[in-house]
Amino acid sequence: MKTLSATGTARRFSDLLDVVERDGGTFVVVRRGRAVARIEPTRVANGGRAKELLRATPTDRRWATELHDLRESLAVEERRWTA
Repeated sequence: MKTLSATGTARRFSDLLDVVERDGGTFVVVRRGRAVARIEPTRVANGGRAKELLRATPTDRRWATELHDLRESLAVEERRWTA
């Protein structure tokens, strides 16, 4: 993983994206000596894994009741707007 200054990143951004896309490279962007960002390939995601987890998890029969109770406990706040 390469470390780059924020200025160097700005100057070479298009080239960095090429490396990320082509080679899967990862870069850490440093500003004033502190790591502030990471540029890396995106992770491919889809709903398949989420659906698997939901199907494998037993239904919580109390959920609907707890949700109802929570909604009932909420109060609408009346506030005057001042300009």
